This record gives sequence, structure tokens and C-alpha cells, in this order.
Amino acid sequence: MMGLMPGLMMNRPLLVQSLLDFAALRHADTEVVTRSVEGPIHRIDYLGLSRRTQQLAHALVDLGIKPGDRVATLAWNTWRHVELYYAVAGIGAVCHTINPRLSTEQLAFILNDADDRLLFFDIDQLNAVAAVKPLAPKLERVIAMTDRANAPRHERLSAIEIYDDLLAPQSSHYDWPEFDENTAASLCYTSGTTGNPKGVLYSHRALVLHAYACCLTSTMGLATEDRMLPVVPMFHVNAWGVPYAAPIAGTSLVMPGRKLDGDSLFELMDAEGVTCSQGVPTVWMSLLDTMRRQGRKPKALSRIVIGGAAASEMLISAYEDEFGIDVSHAWGMTEMTPLGVVNTLKPKFKALPRDRQLTQKLKQGRAVYGVDLRIVDGHGAPLPNDGKSPGHLQVRGPWIVKSYFKAERTALTPDGWFDTGDIATIDPDGYMHITDRAKDVIKSGGEWISSVDLENAAMGHPEIAHAAVIGMPDAKWQERPMLVCVGRNGARPDLAAINAFLATKVPKWWLPDRVEFVDVLPVGPTGKIQKTKLRERFLTPKS
Repeated sequence: MMGLMPGLMMNRPLLVQSLLDFAALRHADTEVVTRSVEGPIHRIDYLGLSRRTQQLAHALVDLGIKPGDRVATLAWNTWRHVELYYAVAGIGAVCHTINPRLSTEQLAFILNDADDRLLFFDIDQLNAVAAVKPLAPKLERVIAMTDRANAPRHERLSAIEIYDDLLAPQSSHYDWPEFDENTAASLCYTSGTTGNPKGVLYSHRALVLHAYACCLTSTMGLATEDRMLPVVPMFHVNAWGVPYAAPIAGTSLVMPGRKLDGDSLFELMDAEGVTCSQGVPTVWMSLLDTMRRQGRKPKALSRIVIGGAAASEMLISAYEDEFGIDVSHAWGMTEMTPLGVVNTLKPKFKALPRDRQLTQKLKQGRAVYGVDLRIVDGHGAPLPNDGKSPGHLQVRGPWIVKSYFKAERTALTPDGWFDTGDIATIDPDGYMHITDRAKDVIKSGGEWISSVDLENAAMGHPEIAHAAVIGMPDAKWQERPMLVCVGRNGARPDLAAINAFLATKVPKWWLPDRVEFVDVLPVGPTGKIQKTKLRERFLTPKS
């Protein structure tokens, strides 16, 4: 625009490596604790982590890694994985985190699509690496993230290099290059529930801005005295940005390795004085069972963030009212780096009766600065923020995807918004509430039934542990809800009993027409319920 006057500030690029540099300088003795994949607890501080990261940077250059090259990881939450985050991005290459829970075919597709040159892996992934390496011809080396004493061997892998051996001869000082902050730093693939997964390529600028946002009091509120345990894996949207945010605040990281069951988390949290944590609802259900058996919470745990799927009223109430642990609902996507909204109550809601507070806390929350939200109808016209009008949720901002990796076309609408695929409402106070995925919403008699709200209401029933709702075809109403449940302690209440309970929670016309019980609900690699499998099982005609 003509006539604008430029500011007279330094133009220093926002680069990921500067986050760890800052922590090494200003929070040098702050701990990073890991329950290692090998077993023992490992301790290092930010200064030591920074020095090892610089050794790793030298090693990567010696292995021929150049700016723009993709380096893959198949690993859990450990200090070595954090080192890879920073060393790979610091030299201008791209750290590509891969979900260890994927099938061999999915692993091969992702490795080949990303053109990964190296694969770093935790030793419990040895068989997966042996199976996928012949299917990934561009993969030059596989490196076990361990020491010489725990070096793995496999008859199908002739040359496994050892992570700590690569670092040992290297200098702990590396002159980090300075480059454009829009350079790619990290690559994650979507879960691929329909078709092949798609790559989301994050820039240094996006990751640093997102890390700042994570530190805000109204989001994760990280502080120097905190000890944060990221339950969400580092292969799942960069552990929601925590490995980048914690160094800014000087927050201790407590890394859980591969043991994410309730008993293991309780033990580690209790022993290490964990104050805050974040993860998906299934994890918090497991920890809740452990806390109830123990009759207490982990001694220092004061707050958690629940994301990845909607949290039920029962779950929020149990943590807050039984154990005094503050719960923040949150929502985001791989395409959003991932933070979009966090639910922290405004003062006026804190003054409300408890039941009305919980109603507000069930919403995903208010947008974080840097994220714009809107809801639109089927024709793209904006809908009012009245808390009642559901529409297609669209977002935009500096850490939201513009296009997918290797895609020929933009992922945005003609006017520059990203359609999330969610159906949501936004109330006058800015609280967004997801009522469904667009593909899962139940259309009954011209009205929408929220499968998410119905599921959460069902899980308040004392004899239902988990629930999923799918739409089944109906000649009169187009679709009607069907409830698929896991009974608590083997219980199987009938449809009439369930609907008598639900009638006090949801509109009468939402009540399910059918209920089925299963031993376990099918979940995908990121812990989300796979409703496609439920439809195949219960709605596909038998031949």
C-alpha cells in the first residue's frame, strides 16, 4: 500500500533454535526428565540438552543432511526426541515425526511421500523399522535412539547406527545458521481417516508464534515453577507445541516415554511433582480410574488440558469436584499447529452455579490470539455468533495451513479461510462449541442432532463407560441416532433405561432408537473413535 511508513525495528527472524538457546542461557539448570524407553529415569538440564543438540547438528551435517532435507522420527516423548526437534530444524532441515501406531503400509506411504533420507527410531520400534525399510527406497540410514549398551540387532537390518555414538565425537558448539523464518521446520501428517494422509509443513515462524501463544495465562499458562508432562505424543502435532513452549517459560519437562496407561502416568507424575499435563480424553479416563483406586491425585497435579476429542461433563466434574484438578477444554487440528481455542472461564461464568459452569466448560473455548474463527452455512454465508446457529467452522491465522505438502492447489476457500470439517456454534462471548464433524452430524427430519453432545450425555450414565453415536438410515426421518456403548464393569442397561436417563439431558427427539454394546470402541492411531468401523459393523447389510 502506497504511503505506508516502515518501522525502524531490527528484523530478526523467528527461528525454532532460538527457543532452546534462550532456555540454555536463562534456564540452564531446569530439568528435562524422561522415563526412557530402555527403562531407567534419565535427567538432563536445558544447558546439557542444548549442548547435545549442537553435537547432533554436527552429526547430521556429517551424514550429508542439507537444508530442506526431511529427517524422520519414529519415537515417543524423550529427551533425544526433543534434541532431534531442535537440531534438525536448526540446520535448516525438516523434522518429520511419524506415528509408531501406524501400519507398515501407512508408514511406507508417509516415508516415501516425504522423501525421508534418515529415520531415527526408539528401540521398541525395531520390528516396524525392519518391516518398512525395504518399502522405502529413498531411506538411506536408520539410527536407533539409544546408547551402545542397548544397541538393537535385527536379521533384516544389516546396518543400524547408534544415536549416542553419532554424538560422542562431535563438538558441543555449533554456529547455527540464520535464514528466513518462513523456512520449513517440521512436518506432520494428518491421521488419514479418508484416503491417504496429507502432510502439513510448519514454518519456523508459525512454530515460534504458536509457542508464544501456548505460554499465555489464558491457554496453558506455563511458568518457571511448573513441571509439565506432555501425555500427547511428540508425533501428534508436535505434542501440541509443548516442546517449543516450555523452554520459553523455563518450564521443566517430564517426558513419559512409551508408557501412557493410568498407573504409569500416576507413578511418574507423583514421583516427579508434575503440576500440569495435557492429553486426549481416553488418557484422562485411564488416569481417573487409577486416582479413584488410589483414593488421591498425583500430589502436585493442579491442572490439565483436554483436547483431541470432546470431554464429557462426567470427566470434567470428576477431575475438578472429586480431586480439585482444574480442567481446560481445548481444540485444534494438525492443520493448525494445533492450538485454536482454549476454555478458560470469564469471571462472570465463575460466579454461576456449578451446573451452569460445567455447561460452559463443555464448550471447546475461546479463540487464542492469532486464530480467527467463523461459522458459515452450506453456501458460505456467515452465521451469527448466537450460540444456537450451527455451521461449518472455518479458521485463519499465521499458524494455520495454506496448502498441504506437495499439493497442487490451496487448501483454502476463495476468500482465504480453512474449512475444518467441523460443525460448531459460537456464542456471544466467543466460546466455540463443536457439535459434530460434518461427516458425522445426524440429520433427522431436517434438524441436526449433535453426536458429540449425545455421546457426552450418555457417558454420564453410571453404567456406561464409553459411548459413540452414529446415524442410521430411517425411511421417515432420513437418519436416527444409534448408540454404541462400552458398559461399566460389564453392565448392559437396556434402551428404555438409557433413554429415561438421557431424557433429562437432551431434547426428546435426540433420544437414540437403538443401542448396541461392545467390549471396546475402535480407535485410530491418534486415539480417536473410528466411526467408519462402527458403521461397517452395525449398518452394512450382511451378504
